[in-house]
Amino acid sequence: MMLITISENELMLTPGNEAIFPHQTWEDYQRLLDLRQDKTLPKLYFNSKTQEIRLMSPLPSHGKRIDLLRDLVKILLRRQGKDWECFDPITLKIPDQAGLEPDTCFYIENRQAILGKNKIDLAIDPPPDLAIEVDFTSITDIGAYELLKIPELWVYRQESLNIYLLQNKSYQDSEKSNLFPDINIKKILPYYIELGWTEGSSIALRQFEDLDKFS
Repeated sequence: MMLITISENELMLTPGNEAIFPHQTWEDYQRLLDLRQDKTLPKLYFNSKTQEIRLMSPLPSHGKRIDLLRDLVKILLRRQGKDWECFDPITLKIPDQAGLEPDTCFYIENRQAILGKNKIDLAIDPPPDLAIEVDFTSITDIGAYELLKIPELWVYRQESLNIYLLQNKSYQDSEKSNLFPDINIKKILPYYIELGWTEGSSIALRQFEDLDKFS
């Protein structure tokens, strides 16, 4: 049973549910952000093109899989000798256009631009190089990510990883990642995500780290 509470001092949505409000404005979105105060849930998304605000409160199964995905990406980056900055939670927004809260995101190529900053302002700062969403409770609004011009978006859904690359202001479904072009991301990561769910995170991550090569 879904329970949503919106009052003068509380914003709450029961875990495992999503609420979509049509005909909303940027001011409505800001009002809900202020109402949520310093909490991280429910997650809030705004898309000016659809004029929708989405609220989402994930289940534990969602959180475990995003933790696994985050750790798997860090292993890949370490193997490639790359530095990164990872953010979760984070609110990314461009006033009047879009606001969203990816399950996790990585600054890799653009990490130097945001080092030492307490707050990322997409009016002057670059967007993350990679954003990741796990779709269990809701379906990711791809259009909102396009408005923020995040170069690469991964969406994990039903044991399948979709890779979206930004080309000419819109996302194209891709078989390969620009960040890891020599690795079969779509094949290898879902296996270890689900292994972590059934056998345990530490076992899945240890086996992944012990691979001689990722193919």
